[in-house]
Amino acid sequence: MKNFLFVFCIFISLQISAQTPEDALRLSWIAPSGTARQQAIGGAMGSLGGEITSTFVNPAGIGMYKTSEVVFSPGFYFQKDKSDYLGVNSSGNNKSNFNIGASGFVFGIPGPSDNHVTISVAVNRAANFGGNTYYKGQNNYSSFSEQYAEEFANSGLSIDQAINSQSISYGTRSALYTYLVDTATVGGSLLVIGQPQKVLAANGQLTQVNNISTKGGITEAALSLAGNSKDKWMYGISIGVPIVNYTKNTVFTESDASGNTNNDFSSSTYQETYTSKGAGVNFKLGGIFNASPSWRVGLAVHSPSFYVLTDKISTTMRTNTENYAPETTITSQELDGGSSGSVKYQIASPWRFIGSVSYLFGGGVADVKQQKGFVTADVEYVTTRSSKFSSPKDENGYDLYDQGYFDGVNNVVKSYYKNNFNFRVGGELKFNTIAARAGFAYSMNPYKESELKADRMYISGGLGYRNKGVFVDVTYVLGFVKDVNFPYRLADKSNVYAVVKQTTGTALLTVGFKF
Repeated sequence: MKNFLFVFCIFISLQISAQTPEDALRLSWIAPSGTARQQAIGGAMGSLGGEITSTFVNPAGIGMYKTSEVVFSPGFYFQKDKSDYLGVNSSGNNKSNFNIGASGFVFGIPGPSDNHVTISVAVNRAANFGGNTYYKGQNNYSSFSEQYAEEFANSGLSIDQAINSQSISYGTRSALYTYLVDTATVGGSLLVIGQPQKVLAANGQLTQVNNISTKGGITEAALSLAGNSKDKWMYGISIGVPIVNYTKNTVFTESDASGNTNNDFSSSTYQETYTSKGAGVNFKLGGIFNASPSWRVGLAVHSPSFYVLTDKISTTMRTNTENYAPETTITSQELDGGSSGSVKYQIASPWRFIGSVSYLFGGGVADVKQQKGFVTADVEYVTTRSSKFSSPKDENGYDLYDQGYFDGVNNVVKSYYKNNFNFRVGGELKFNTIAARAGFAYSMNPYKESELKADRMYISGGLGYRNKGVFVDVTYVLGFVKDVNFPYRLADKSNVYAVVKQTTGTALLTVGFKF
């Protein structure tokens, strides 16, 4: 790994040092979401239209409506993780939760000369953050205490100053307080070391266990306005308000695997609860062209979501250094006199560009009830590297925090990630009032480093019923996600990481009524 990519994130800290490159990826590398019908066809909705999910993909598709409807899409989601860390395979606990897919109202407003407009008001679960990642392994190479030793060594502060400084991360302050990190004279030089490094220096091993539980998601409410010009051109715009609610609970334990009770280290456990909450705004523009009765092409542009988020963190560290110092526990609240660390900041998610084409079987038939089905495909380009953190302003227009910190994180994002493509394809066959659907979606690796392997693949299928203004759709989506997880990062050596493989399932029901 190119360790310099993380230098800014390690050595320059806010009160809680919460913002990392993963925060940007969490808001951008997300799976397709919507109604049961849209999910059944792989999420490909860029040129098809006539679906409330178009509000969140290509708002021009709302212009296909000539009537009004109300839609509700409850769903159930589960996730199972398997990890490989330092050659050891582990499994996390199953996580499941209910959520709501694209739901809301569509109002068709007839106009003169075969022109009409449509308005939609909808809400959608744009991302699901629920999950549990667990991994463990034997490490004879590095210790999680080294990240804290690095930050303290580069701070230029004394131990007492660092413990009481809000410019130092909670992890480092806790490590100093519990004697996990201390100064020592080695070869006549005063060095900063982590106590587990003594185990490694004696050719011992450290047992490392990381348990990460997450919950929450992004729920987006949107208002869309679309126009239809003689069923030839559709065009639309939507304004979205995504609401972020994310919680991550981490328990990382490192212990001496050697069995030696006289080497100044037995174990240390670091617990952290991190929450990120806030809201943003975005805009989507799109157009659909009916090139012929059977062919449709679409193009949509999604602006970044401009978020204002507040992160909060609380920590507990318990360290046993055997005869070196008494076993000690410290919390972040105790370090800060009862207060909990929080920081408010801004982040802009990436741009998205979607091109799409659809072919309708029986598209020349005027009565849509007589059309036999379709195939459709989307290609989406995501500017992952353009994600940008920034400091909010105070009432006088000045930065609340050092913008240099955020510039450092932004540089890491540009160096660490690459822009990537998402592909979605699906189809439907109609049998009178019943329709059968299938789809496939694939998201490419967002990491720039070739050794970091990650992707997302979804396979979906479903059935639909439509008759006399009532429709009911059911869908199941099976997902396979591969990603990496770093328990800690160091500047002076390569970083160890776990390869995480997730299996996800989403069962979705959509019920709608036309009026």
